[in-house]
Amino acid sequence: MTDDVRLRRGRGALGFSFFVQGVAFALLVTRIPAIQDRYGISDGLLPAFLAAVPVLAGASSVATEHLVKRVAPSVVLRWAQPLVLLSLLGVAAGGQMWHVAVALGAFGLSVGALDASMNMLGVSLQRAYGRSIMLGFHAAYSLGGILGASAAWAGAHWQLDLFVSYLPAVVVLLPLALLASRRYVDGTGPDGTGAGETAEKGLGAGGFKLLLPLCLVMACAYIGDSTVANWSAKYLQDVLGSSEQMATVPYNVYMVTTLVGRAVGDLGVRRFGAAAVVRAGTLVAAAGFAVVAAAPGAWVGMLGFTLLGIGLCVIVPQTFAAAGRLFPGASDTAVARLNIFNYVGFLIGSPLVGAVGDAWSYRGAMLVPMALVLVTLFQARSFGSEPARYGVRHERRAGDRAVDVGRGGNEV
Repeated sequence: MTDDVRLRRGRGALGFSFFVQGVAFALLVTRIPAIQDRYGISDGLLPAFLAAVPVLAGASSVATEHLVKRVAPSVVLRWAQPLVLLSLLGVAAGGQMWHVAVALGAFGLSVGALDASMNMLGVSLQRAYGRSIMLGFHAAYSLGGILGASAAWAGAHWQLDLFVSYLPAVVVLLPLALLASRRYVDGTGPDGTGAGETAEKGLGAGGFKLLLPLCLVMACAYIGDSTVANWSAKYLQDVLGSSEQMATVPYNVYMVTTLVGRAVGDLGVRRFGAAAVVRAGTLVAAAGFAVVAAAPGAWVGMLGFTLLGIGLCVIVPQTFAAAGRLFPGASDTAVARLNIFNYVGFLIGSPLVGAVGDAWSYRGAMLVPMALVLVTLFQARSFGSEPARYGVRHERRAGDRAVDVGRGGNEV
């Protein structure tokens, strides 16, 4: 098998992994009201459950940083993805509070390893190609999110039990994910060594300072994303008076717009530069939160969530890509540390919106992530505007078609 065929197969397999994760995460977050009702979780206790998942995922991402120095990221991903799917099924299978607590804990631990290892492989494959392909991976995640949210809508429409709603997805996707995992391709550092071998050389304490602006951007972006994921269904149902069936729609709309944005985002990046695209996305996302907060009804609220998808979709992929560009010899470590701030954003965002909503109003609570996302405007220069090429074999072959990793995007 030639290297080109191996890389193409690895790219397809990793894209499918992103797709499966999009399905699983959407099935979980769009049925939060149903999970809350099933286990009798109060509104006051719900933020604690939502916060536990990113805390455990962040700890798992830290562990993955050290684990990939001993085993390949592909091995971590191969076993983390089935655990995510099985823990999702466990959320729907219990009947007591401790059942869902254990299942959500398992979901958090496995999803942290999954997100870190997926993006590690994505960054290394992008380096091998010498052009931006990360947006395609995250577009696959968005496509999975659309399918998962649509399945959640169908489950709510037909009033299916959560277990019955989740079981088909797990039965179909789990064996396919295991089969695809046989084709994952692990990358190498620029000197031909494994990425894990060069990690400590390229990202010490001084290097982490260079990563901090991107960490701040990642946290703020996920504060916005977590607000959509964890509160959109509840906001539409409880504040804007929609039905349970319609409450599953905003996340679906959000994922559709992220898919569209990621499908065309490289064109804007190539023409205007990463920093300009990130700034534009930030302003559109802030406008989306403003519309959601002021919405008189469910349909206007959905317009706000549409704007959020268009704005936020470019920020996270660009952030992972920029980290890979800054630390080509330590991309696994950089991605793992950056991924922690994914969960910092979720950890802050979910309980913060809930606390402000309880103390003031949920409409007012939407202004908090709006203000935090706007912080990205002051850090957008960290993405740079000049090309930064890898200079590897595939890039030289691609010639003018090669795209700067710092100017292209990557989700999870």
